[in-house]
Amino acid sequence: MKAARAKTPRRPALKKASPPGPKDPVGVYCRVRPLSCPDQECCIEVINESTVQIHPPDGYRIFRNGEYRETQYSFKEVFGTLVAQKELFDAVAKPLVEDLVHGKNGLLFTYGVTGSGKTHTMTGSPGDGGLLPRCLAVIFNSIGPFQAKRFVFKLDDKNGVDIQCEVDALLERQKRDATPVPKASGKRQVDPEFADMINVQDHCKVEEVDEDNVYSVFVSYIEIYNNYIYDLLEDTSFDLIKPKPPQSKMLREDQNHNMYVMGCTEVEVKSTEEAFEVFWKGQKKRRIANTQLNRESSRSHGVFTIKLAQAPLDADGDNVLQEREQITLSQLSLVDLAGSERTNRTKAEGSRLREAGNINQSLMTLRTCIEVLRENQKYGTNKMVPYRDSKLTHLFKNYFDGEGKVRMIVCVNPKAEDYEESLQVMRFAEMTQEVEVARPVDRPLCGLTPGRRFRNQAFRDELARKLEIRGGPINEETEEQSASEILLQNFPPLPSCELLDINDDQTLPKLIEVLEERHKLRQKFSEEFARNVLTFRTALRELDSNIMSKENYFQGKLSEKEKIITGQKAELEHLEKKIKTLEYKVEILEKTATIYEEDKRHLQQELESKSQKLQRQVSDKRRLEARLQGMVAETTTKWEKECERRVAAKQLEMQNKLWVKDEKLKQLKAIVTESKSEKPERPSREREREKPIQRSVSPPPVPNTPPVRLRRRRSRSAGERWVDHKPPSNLPTDTVMQPHVPHAITVAAASEKALAKCDKYMLTHQELASDGEIETKLIKGDVFKTRGGGQAVQFTEIETLKQESPTGRKRRSSPSNADPPEDAADSEWTDVETRCSVAVEMRAGSTLGPGYQHHAQPKRRKP
Repeated sequence: MKAARAKTPRRPALKKASPPGPKDPVGVYCRVRPLSCPDQECCIEVINESTVQIHPPDGYRIFRNGEYRETQYSFKEVFGTLVAQKELFDAVAKPLVEDLVHGKNGLLFTYGVTGSGKTHTMTGSPGDGGLLPRCLAVIFNSIGPFQAKRFVFKLDDKNGVDIQCEVDALLERQKRDATPVPKASGKRQVDPEFADMINVQDHCKVEEVDEDNVYSVFVSYIEIYNNYIYDLLEDTSFDLIKPKPPQSKMLREDQNHNMYVMGCTEVEVKSTEEAFEVFWKGQKKRRIANTQLNRESSRSHGVFTIKLAQAPLDADGDNVLQEREQITLSQLSLVDLAGSERTNRTKAEGSRLREAGNINQSLMTLRTCIEVLRENQKYGTNKMVPYRDSKLTHLFKNYFDGEGKVRMIVCVNPKAEDYEESLQVMRFAEMTQEVEVARPVDRPLCGLTPGRRFRNQAFRDELARKLEIRGGPINEETEEQSASEILLQNFPPLPSCELLDINDDQTLPKLIEVLEERHKLRQKFSEEFARNVLTFRTALRELDSNIMSKENYFQGKLSEKEKIITGQKAELEHLEKKIKTLEYKVEILEKTATIYEEDKRHLQQELESKSQKLQRQVSDKRRLEARLQGMVAETTTKWEKECERRVAAKQLEMQNKLWVKDEKLKQLKAIVTESKSEKPERPSREREREKPIQRSVSPPPVPNTPPVRLRRRRSRSAGERWVDHKPPSNLPTDTVMQPHVPHAITVAAASEKALAKCDKYMLTHQELASDGEIETKLIKGDVFKTRGGGQAVQFTEIETLKQESPTGRKRRSSPSNADPPEDAADSEWTDVETRCSVAVEMRAGSTLGPGYQHHAQPKRRKP
């Protein structure tokens, strides 16, 4: 028979992307060990069943700038100094054992400072076994009657398992028995060194063990020392002359992407005693040393792995099912980590210093991996987890990236000397609780009838009982022996047939009598045999009739069941077609959703890019506006200075021209009035500047002057129909030039009726200027119809009329004042023409800007 082979079901080799399943956080428990001396100072206090409080010891705040802060840390459960090993096992390790029996993986490790009780928690002490022996006891108590024979399951060197047929397993067992290994007769003799550790009295079991499966347990024990892996169960030849150092093992990845130790020894065990004996054999090889903090300090990380292979029985419940898909290999790893320590406290040197450095480095790598996993899960990042930086994290990456239940026991020592180390351990443990691990899935059902093992056994027992009741023998050897004994006992013994005397008349009659008795017994047996044969034939006929009736009954039932099965098959086909249709629709919807998500992502990216572009444009616009405002302000200032300079230059030029004309007039007058012989002397320019220019005084008004007709200033827009809006609050100006629009409708308030008759609109607005004079603005606009049937006005230009009072300007100072200031050039001319009102006009959109006035050039009166 060909051996079937199965692989561990933790992670399939090729798996389609599926939505993430449920996850469970890493279960972190805290155990506080009792103080070695009652008078020691304690820095850790158990608040309740899930919280511990750690406070600095006395004198610590002196070295930390007076800081004194109490910190509380919460865990899934906290165990005080008086907790029993059984209570700790029931809360922490027993669920992992139940998952192991049900085909799921688990990882349990102890973490803490040197001397905090990690090894005691895992192994235990005489009379009080730890987690490891209790796990073994529960496993074998649960699967004891369902274990397969040795070598039915056989592990290969690629982290898989093979199933051998009964013949191959028998050959393997015979080969093992032929080896000269001393075996204890009867019950296995337990080493008294660890007998008290495995003497567990509670005999607890796992509930709901599949009784239709067969099980086999394999154990292995390795240590990680100085970041090298060593097999503690490997048998090495001991040579006193040239001792051979142990060879380190390599980590490999199987086809299911699970990590395993290549070439590691895995022993099949059948009892708790045998399994713990294998563990104790490796424990003696584990490296320990005496340090100042711990007399027996573990210098390596110990990993004890329990593998449970299970496969279902066939339909008869007799042999193992030879289908590789139905074979499950689950494992539980129990890890005793070496304690973190500070070399300034342990005073380590040489190899001990190197060991401490490697221990701290591996624990730091474990902490880094936990931090990166927490950050990736909490913030959605995709940072690479540095599993390969240490053999410890690389070996157990399957549990954090794959499926399985992970639990950690934080062991702390409450003494004050370990305060700083305990504080770091607490922080790391509390952070580890935030990491989530995928929940293991249940293994698939084999599809065979449950309870077939005990049902077939009950059938065999019942058949043997009925045969025994009917007088039938249970086996053929007993039957032959019983029949011959009965015949020999019932037949009378033959007398002696030897004739010694011719006159002997007693021997023959006795012989004849015995033979007749034998003949009668033979006839009696023949008749009884015939009766038994007749009875047996009758029973056979009755049995045949019963069988025929039952066959007919079963045929009818079978036909009914076949009809039901046919209907169910048709319904199944219909449902399968419906499922395929729905799957096709779901696939289409998934593709559509993917397309929509892609479009949504593109649109979001486009929206983000456009919003960024818009923000850049807005910022560029703001910068440009600020720049333009600065340029406008600079240009305005520049042109104001330029205009002032040009006005001053023009005024100086006009003054020079007027002075030249005055000189010419004086010369002409001198020529006319004086004699021609006298030559007039031209005064210097400087002297004339010093003399004040005598200006002519305006003539007084002529009395009884007829009234002057007011001149109306003609608007540029004459000839069109206007609405002249003059508010009643305006004051009359009584100036010569007045705005006048012919054919205008004058109104005091704008109305839709007036606007409907005209196509132009003018508003006369008065306001007080900065110099206290009245300024009149004529605001003009076009009238047009709106879509709603109303009228609207769009303003196009503004005309400004400004009136100035003659007394508002300064007169020239007395002639004695010399060197007038430069800004008094405009105030030197005070004749009537200069003081007259000036009309100002400005169109909308003028390049000169709003409020700019065009003043007429003042005229110089002739002398």
